[in-house]
This record gives sequence, C-alpha cells and structure tokens, in this order.
Amino acid sequence: MLRPDSSAVVSTDWLAAHLEAPDVRLVDASYYLPVEEGDARADYAAEHIPGAVFFDIDEIKDETSPLPHMLPSPEKFAARVRKLGLGDGNRIVVYDRHGLRSAPRVWWSFRIMGHRDVAVLDGGLPKWKAEGRPLDDRPVRPEERHFTARFDRTQVRGKDQLLRNLETPREQVLDARARERFDGTAGEIWPGRRLGRIPDSLNLPFTDLIDPADGTLLPEPQLRERFAAAGVDLGKPVVTTCGSGVTACILALGLAVIGHRDVAVYDGSWAEWGLPDAETPVATGGPDASA
Repeated sequence: MLRPDSSAVVSTDWLAAHLEAPDVRLVDASYYLPVEEGDARADYAAEHIPGAVFFDIDEIKDETSPLPHMLPSPEKFAARVRKLGLGDGNRIVVYDRHGLRSAPRVWWSFRIMGHRDVAVLDGGLPKWKAEGRPLDDRPVRPEERHFTARFDRTQVRGKDQLLRNLETPREQVLDARARERFDGTAGEIWPGRRLGRIPDSLNLPFTDLIDPADGTLLPEPQLRERFAAAGVDLGKPVVTTCGSGVTACILALGLAVIGHRDVAVYDGSWAEWGLPDAETPVATGGPDASA
C-alpha cells in the first residue's frame, strides 16, 4: 500500500509559523523558460521571502554538458549550496515565483544529493503574497554550512537507460509536457529539437496536478485520480520526463506526495532526446500512434 509523504510539501501557514526557526532555511528557485521574458535573480533581489537565498539552476549545473541545467557533480553541488548556508541538519524549504514550477526541480536535486529534509512551499510565492505575508528586498548574507553530498543514482535516468527500457520495458515513462508538445502538433520550446515524444510514453501535463484556484498541489485523492487517468500503474516504477528536466520534477513531487517511492527523473529529457542527431526514436500523433 502506498504511504503518502506529507513531508514533501509545506503550507504557507506552516512556513509563517516556522519562519524564524533556527533549523529552517528558505530557497528561492525561480526560473524562466527560454521563451519567457524575465530575470529570476533580479526578481529575487526586488522581493523574496525573508531569509531566502537564491538557487540558480542555470549556474548550479554540469558546466561540461551542452544540455540545459543538468545535475552538477556532488562536489560542485556541495560547494555551491554550502556558500548559500544550506547544509546538514537544515530543514530546507524551496519555493518559486510561478507557484509550482522550478521549486520541485531543486527539491529533487537536494534529494538526489542525499539531503532528504527538504520540502516545496505549496503554492509558492504567489500564494504567500496573496495572503499578505512578509517580503524583503535586503541582501541575504548566509554563513557557510557543511553539506554532505551522497549522490543517489537510483532517482536519475539517462538516455541509454531509456533506450534500454524501450527494448525491455520495466519502467513507465511519464511526460509532463503539454499534450500538443507530447503529440508533436505544437512547436517545441527548445530550439532545434524534433517534435514528438519518447515512444510508448504516457502523458500527464504538470498543470493537471495543480489547483488553478490557488496554485497548490491537488489533494492526495485527486492526485491519484490524475495519475490513474493518465494510465499510470502505481504498482510499477515510473520515470518522469519533460522539456529539460524541470517540470518532470513536479510529477515526481506528486508521486512522492501519494507515496510512490520507485520514481526517477530523466535529467536530459526532451532537450536531449529530441536532438536531431540523437539517433533516438520519436513518436508523434495520438497515444496509440507508432514511432
């Protein structure tokens, strides 16, 4: 039986009550897609939840990879977050200014690096602001804190593993992109990528897990319904994917909340699979169409 993980998200009420707790650390993980206008770091400087530090997923990444914001080495991750004052013994709460978009990516990254005491602020900065909670524009100067990185490869998948899974299916592949991108009927936001999806994958747009009224994750029973409606067998392993490994983590968060433990994220996602010279098979059209 699945056991819900209530520690994966915290409410704005919880954060307001624990804002001054000595073991709580806040992280602003805001990020803009390539097709959007915006400067997340400048936005953070203009307003952030008091005490929050800024985590730049386009800087804390694998600099040797041509793909966007791939996971960095454990050594680099530890060095960067240590300077942000994030370390062992901290209860880390991550939020973003879109509500629920890039914060789950940073939540997942910390878990990959062995830090399990990390949660996403449900509804993010929009809900916090709508409730009239405090904001700050003063620079945050954290004290360095030791961070012990223990890389968990079981929660990460690469292209070769996805190719082997096509030959011998063991894991369900679940795509977080919009239906039109999944079907290949809409343009891809990552330049130069082919249109379509990984063959035999399932589709559950990440927006389907979010309550449009307040930007929070849907309640657990509704999350289960959404995964079931997408064809996901919750008794089997799941690999989530998306455009570049960001919104795939929203699906991973939703699965964690309902208690599914056997979940991994395809880090390269469509930014890698969809490359014109990738020699990876692509399916288009409706879910029953062939590659």
